[in-house]
Amino acid sequence: MTTPASLIHPDAFLSPLAIGEAVARALDEDLGRAGDITSIATIPENAKAHAVMVARQAGVIAGLPLAIATFQKLSPDLQIHAYVRDGAAVAAGVHVLTLLGPARAVLTGERTALNFVGRLSGIATLTSEYVRHTAGTNLRICCTRKTTPGLRALEKYAVRCGGGFNHRFGLDDAILIKDNHIAVAGGVRAVLERARAHVGHLVKIEIEVDTLDQLREVLDTGLADAVLLDNMDIATLTEAAKLAQGRVMLEASGGVTLASIAEIATTGVDYVSSGALTHSAANFDIALDIET
Repeated sequence: MTTPASLIHPDAFLSPLAIGEAVARALDEDLGRAGDITSIATIPENAKAHAVMVARQAGVIAGLPLAIATFQKLSPDLQIHAYVRDGAAVAAGVHVLTLLGPARAVLTGERTALNFVGRLSGIATLTSEYVRHTAGTNLRICCTRKTTPGLRALEKYAVRCGGGFNHRFGLDDAILIKDNHIAVAGGVRAVLERARAHVGHLVKIEIEVDTLDQLREVLDTGLADAVLLDNMDIATLTEAAKLAQGRVMLEASGGVTLASIAEIATTGVDYVSSGALTHSAANFDIALDIET
């Protein structure tokens, strides 16, 4: 039987604790108090089933460890074989994994398993498209905190499966000073001085700017590690990269699309962050078919 750990993409780590917690929540939501009354009522307890998970479209797979953990939690007697691992590009019609064993467990876990793989593969597939449009450049594609509540670790994992990179996971792992922070704190220099005085040497400080004048002000302070260039056009992004001259990392954000990403990659910025990777990814079309 294939274990979830053997499926993890080597460049994308998903904590076993995150897997266990997510699966437990999802099954509790679906099974409720009485369990799968349809399968209990219609399927003999000793019935066996052979099922195949099939990709109905081309794309990048993510979420198989969660699918496998779902079925294993319902029945340790299920034999599970995965044909691909997370991060793999597949064509339409490819068999992703097979199940053999107690039929009730297969039928009960079907929707939860497909929900995980469909959602996360959709994110991985969209991310891979952004990455493909920047091939040959040094630009890194990053996600944001615009994630489904409770599923952030999983969705950020899916971004990595698609070849992207993660922005901060929460408010506690990096300082990102937005326009409202600047307004309340009294200006660019004031807010950066406060931030630098507060953090330890391992905490990065990034600040958002809307104009080149603000960028110049940030550069003059020498207190920021990175600058988020908010909703700037191609010409302004190019000028920003010339002004920075590598003194800070530059991140473009706001209104980033597949149509614009290739051109952004030519401007000289280091990163692009897009909330669309997680909040607008279409569900990946995947199914579980019973083999008779």
